[in-house]
Amino acid sequence: MTLFIILAALVGIIVGAGVAILIWTKVLGKTYNNTVAEAEKQGEMLRDKKLLEAKEKISRMQSDLDRQANQRNQKMQQAEQRVKQMQQQAQQKQQELDNRIADNDRTRENLQKQLEVVDQKRQEADARILEGRKMLEQIAGLSADEAKKKLIDSLQDEARTEAASYINEIMDDARMTANKEAKSIVIKTIQRVASETAVENAVTVFHIDSDEVKGRIIGREGRNIRALEAATGVEIIVDDTPEAIVLSCFDPVRREVARLALHQLVLDGRIHPARIEEVVAKVRKQLEEEIIETGKRTAIDMGVHGLHPELIRMIGKMKYRSSYGQNLLQHARETANLCAIMAAELGLNVKKARRAGLLHDIGKVPDDEPELPHAELGAKLAEEYHEKPDIVNAIAAHHEECEMTSVIAPIVQICDAISGARPGARREIVEAYIKRLNDLENLAQAYPGVVKTYAIQAGRELRVIVGADKINDAEAEQLSTDIATKIQKEMTYPGQVKITVIRETRAVSYAK
Repeated sequence: MTLFIILAALVGIIVGAGVAILIWTKVLGKTYNNTVAEAEKQGEMLRDKKLLEAKEKISRMQSDLDRQANQRNQKMQQAEQRVKQMQQQAQQKQQELDNRIADNDRTRENLQKQLEVVDQKRQEADARILEGRKMLEQIAGLSADEAKKKLIDSLQDEARTEAASYINEIMDDARMTANKEAKSIVIKTIQRVASETAVENAVTVFHIDSDEVKGRIIGREGRNIRALEAATGVEIIVDDTPEAIVLSCFDPVRREVARLALHQLVLDGRIHPARIEEVVAKVRKQLEEEIIETGKRTAIDMGVHGLHPELIRMIGKMKYRSSYGQNLLQHARETANLCAIMAAELGLNVKKARRAGLLHDIGKVPDDEPELPHAELGAKLAEEYHEKPDIVNAIAAHHEECEMTSVIAPIVQICDAISGARPGARREIVEAYIKRLNDLENLAQAYPGVVKTYAIQAGRELRVIVGADKINDAEAEQLSTDIATKIQKEMTYPGQVKITVIRETRAVSYAK
């Protein structure tokens, strides 16, 4: 029974499986057919779509080709039109050229005919002139050459007479005009320059806040004031004048050094001989820098460029020099301006004239002063520092110590005279006074062993500082006597001159 059931179950399973397979096969077959049909339908649709797109693309490409072809045709037509226009223009120009050639040919023919007529008339005129000349020769009894010579001689005599008269008139008028113009130029030049008058000054007043400072400047037993006088070469006068100390010296540079040194010492408060010497040395260096700066500013103000540094330094030194009581820098600037104005009036080189005027007195301010006139020395310095020959000649010739070879030289000479010779510009007494004191110092400086010399008290005292290692005490006394004797023999001076020889021994060491 059980076996039967199992067999029945197996049969049932097999039958069910067969039925299921049959059903599945029918279903799959139907689905496959449907899918193939649908795929064929979609393929036909896609093919139709692609064909449509291809037709549209071909249509667009055809349209583009047609449009490009039309554009090329239009360009070709335009080019053909331009070529036709150019051909027409060329034909018109050719026609015009042909017309002009024809006109020129006609004009040439007319001119040729006129020339032939003119030649014929000239021949007729020459024949008539020859016939008339023969008739004149027969009437006058002279040949043509003889008549021409007589006529020329008479005309020459008449021309000489008239020319001589005309030349005399022109010369007289030129002299009158030249004098008038020269005076006018000089007057205009003087009127356009205003300047200061001379000031005789051999002292500087140093102002202090209180009279207590005077004692500190004098120092114990006068050692500070003696050290200051020895270091600067300036006489320092401390009297009852309230809140003032007088610095007396003929040399403006020394006075300025003493003034600046005193100013720094009073501000610092430390006043003793060693400090005084240190400050004086520092002030001298500062003053040298100021001199160079003054020279640079002056050159810039005057518009003079390209000067050698040593010439600039000399121009700066002019600030502390005077010529017959007239400040030398002011005189140089004034002369330069006068030269520029006069050169402009005469139509000459203004820059060269101003340069020569500014440099004309540099021979008065060298560091060493050889026995040469300042004009020759200035020219020598200018040549040494590569100034142009016409500038050098203007400097050398402004006192007529050499021949003038440039047009600037007489202008510099005239303007120097205008600046120095006008009323109040200079005073002779100051120049003679300064020269006497310089000679006094130079006389003592010539002795061996002398380090520095200072003329003070208006030349009534000469202080001579000697090297302690070069001269002993006995020789110092003898030196004082020798200098006094030489001054008596060689110099002229008022009153008496006191010669003071100073010999100091110093030992200096440094702790490091």
